[in-house]
Amino acid sequence: MSYSPDDLSSRAGFSIGSKWGWFLALGIVITLLGLYAMVNVVMATIASILFIAAIMLVAGVGYIIHAFQVRGWENVLYWALSGLVYLGAGIFAYMNPIAASAVLTLMMAVLLLISGIARLVAGFRMRGSGGTYVILSGVVTALGGLLIALGWPASSLFVLGLFLSVDLLIQGTTLIGLALALRKLA
Repeated sequence: MSYSPDDLSSRAGFSIGSKWGWFLALGIVITLLGLYAMVNVVMATIASILFIAAIMLVAGVGYIIHAFQVRGWENVLYWALSGLVYLGAGIFAYMNPIAASAVLTLMMAVLLLISGIARLVAGFRMRGSGGTYVILSGVVTALGGLLIALGWPASSLFVLGLFLSVDLLIQGTTLIGLALALRKLA
């Protein structure tokens, strides 16, 4: 089921177009953060690793607490071990974010290569014009993975920060574009 902006406005009791300024402000802030991250990619890489470490630490504690809430020794052992693995990985990432970024960057390179090859195979198996786009997507993805892998471990200092900055720039400019479109609804 899809909704038009008018449907959303009537359900919410206000015109979403009247909120375009909030979208614009958020888009500008996120775009500026993306530019800052782009200029400071190593800092952005370390910040993203520290954020991942914090998530893993919280998840580890959660798993360990959960372990003692389940019944049966085999379940307790499984959940407790899962929690300890998360805690260990989180502590490792927090204590040595550069090494953690090297591990994650290598994993990203391998996954991009595998994903690119899978898209190539799927594209060649497809019939019709859509296969060309899938093949192109596979080539770009596999080449991205190959470039990251060839530059590893040095690439691990900037790849994650670069991906974060590009994502922030895309999200920010998208929100700015959305805000300008919503302004017409106001």
